[in-house]
Amino acid sequence: MTKRLPLPKATAAAALTLGLALTACASSGGSSDGRAPRAGSAAALSHIHGLGLRDGSLYVATHQGLYTPDADGDPIPVGHRRDDFMGFTVTADGDFLASGHPAPGAGGPADLGLVASTDSGRTWREKSLAGKVDFHALDTARDSTVYGYDSANGRLRVSADGVTWDDRAALRALDIAVSPADPGTVLASTESGVARSTDGGRTFATGTGRVLAYLSWGAPDALFGVGPDGVLFRGTGGGAGWTRVSTVPGGAPQALTVVDARRLLVATGDGVYESRDAGRTFARRMAVETTGDAH
Repeated sequence: MTKRLPLPKATAAAALTLGLALTACASSGGSSDGRAPRAGSAAALSHIHGLGLRDGSLYVATHQGLYTPDADGDPIPVGHRRDDFMGFTVTADGDFLASGHPAPGAGGPADLGLVASTDSGRTWREKSLAGKVDFHALDTARDSTVYGYDSANGRLRVSADGVTWDDRAALRALDIAVSPADPGTVLASTESGVARSTDGGRTFATGTGRVLAYLSWGAPDALFGVGPDGVLFRGTGGGAGWTRVSTVPGGAPQALTVVDARRLLVATGDGVYESRDAGRTFARRMAVETTGDAH
């Protein structure tokens, strides 16, 4: 019988932190907390769930809708919907995809399913799975295939058109990342390490190695992950190894998006930070004052 060696203290702590985040993530699958948003100030944002760029502009998906920074780096709301966008991604064509829960008093089912915007988040339309799924992580492959992690059911779902879905592997994860070079290669962050699939998410190897909270694969040579403690790593060998790069400012991470091999976006407790030198240094793009609400 093979003995399981004890985890190093830092790895054990990271696994515990990620495990708590996974539990909070799974338990928040109901409606929003019912509080009215306080738009127009940094204090309005109680949690960040996704980041993206379109035409050079930064977009931040939060517990209370979509925001973009003004000239001073303060968040301003985009459009009129104040939905809790738990999952968010920008496709190669510049379309926005999101999931989560409707804003308090908005009506409709408790789970948004998949919604899409073609005008940078000013308006949204339903695509599929309304009332059935709350995706907490979304990513797209180079062939436009949509990958979504259904947190309530603990399952990866995949769609070629965002309308008809195929159920893939069951797993407990916080984030996913699809290879830009191979749509069949998918990584998932789990409390035992990064899990890898080479068959489009139908099966995953057991998570091993580095415990990371968020993953993003912006280009074939631009795989990054950030740990629960804010330490940023660059992936090698398609996620087989991880090299420490730096520590992101602002505390624990909330979201990560890799644009290319040099440009990264990371949301932490006090703002959204951008790096243009492959994660070695960061500048704050948008100020945020988050509360303690569960992800």
